[in-house]
Amino acid sequence: MGAGGTPQAPASIPTPRHHRGPALHPGAWWLWALALGTAATRTTNPLLLSLLVAVSAYVVIARRPHAPWSRSYGAFVKLALAVLVIRLLFTTVLGSPIPGTHTLVTLPEVPLPDWAQGIRLGGRVTAEGLTFALYDAMKLATLLVCVGAANALANPARLLKSLPGALYEMGVAVVVALTFAPNLIADVQRLRAARRLRGRPDGGVRGLLQVGLPVLEGALERSVALAAAMDARGYGRTAQVPAPVRRTTAALTLGGLLGVCAGTYGLLTAAGGTYGVPVLLAGVAAALAGLWLGGRRSVRTRYRPDRWDARAWLVTASGVAVAALMFLAAARDPAALHPGVVPLVAPALPLWPAAAVLIGLLPAFVTPAPTRVPAPVKEPS
Repeated sequence: MGAGGTPQAPASIPTPRHHRGPALHPGAWWLWALALGTAATRTTNPLLLSLLVAVSAYVVIARRPHAPWSRSYGAFVKLALAVLVIRLLFTTVLGSPIPGTHTLVTLPEVPLPDWAQGIRLGGRVTAEGLTFALYDAMKLATLLVCVGAANALANPARLLKSLPGALYEMGVAVVVALTFAPNLIADVQRLRAARRLRGRPDGGVRGLLQVGLPVLEGALERSVALAAAMDARGYGRTAQVPAPVRRTTAALTLGGLLGVCAGTYGLLTAAGGTYGVPVLLAGVAAALAGLWLGGRRSVRTRYRPDRWDARAWLVTASGVAVAALMFLAAARDPAALHPGVVPLVAPALPLWPAAAVLIGLLPAFVTPAPTRVPAPVKEPS
């Protein structure tokens, strides 16, 4: 109370100011995750694949920011588990081309017509066939987990801002597609929590159907809001570029992408080991030149652009080192990275490839820890 009984306004409580910390460049997270996924394609050893999943999970737990789009990692893990279950189920029902002597169960076999020869329903289910299916499915599951780690660690809006000007329009479509899954998961979690608070069922087919309509409605509203925001910001403006420059840009970009595809195919096949690296490097150089020329057509500015600092180089180098060492291990000791199933033997953990996978833990120690946004302080009434 002031003089004369006049109530005074409460002293203003300072509102905490939020500054964007020295966050890592989002492109570094994607390069690190894609390099781990590339390493997973070079082996079917379940111990090495499990180690790759553990490395990505540890980095996600240690450095995942507190944002709605970062909650998608669990959904990718569930998708990877679904891949394993579906592959084993198909192998059980449709059989496996891998011969085996250890019969686990014999299912009733359904006779098929002559035009369906080579396909069978039921029959013997062998341990060798299931083991081969498990090893092969774990490779795809690990790749999905690595992509989920990139989605949980890299801010999609900052990633879009960091793209070259020539890829900006395509990058918008990709970023919208990548943010669809995290936003969808966040909406489902929010609606299920609201239904539980109201005492309504949130599981089963009925709960899923009743949650699906509000989720689709929210996705449509976000799409309309995004379109309006893009239109208000002048999205799609282009500069006047001479026709020869446009043709040169298209030729370099298309030729570079074809070179990248041909070089990658050469690296993945034994016959193309001689020409794979030169063609890949030439394709990357041509594509970069085309992107640089194409960026002159896009007119846009960046507010506080992200810097590619030493930490981004370390994170990228750690993932590339894991992939390179796995390529080397696959060339030197393929039996260790691809354990056999006929005869059925227990997989062994090769020491130096396992140590190479542990290099992928470097981002958990060289990147800044995520800062938790404090809750707003309410003024006293």
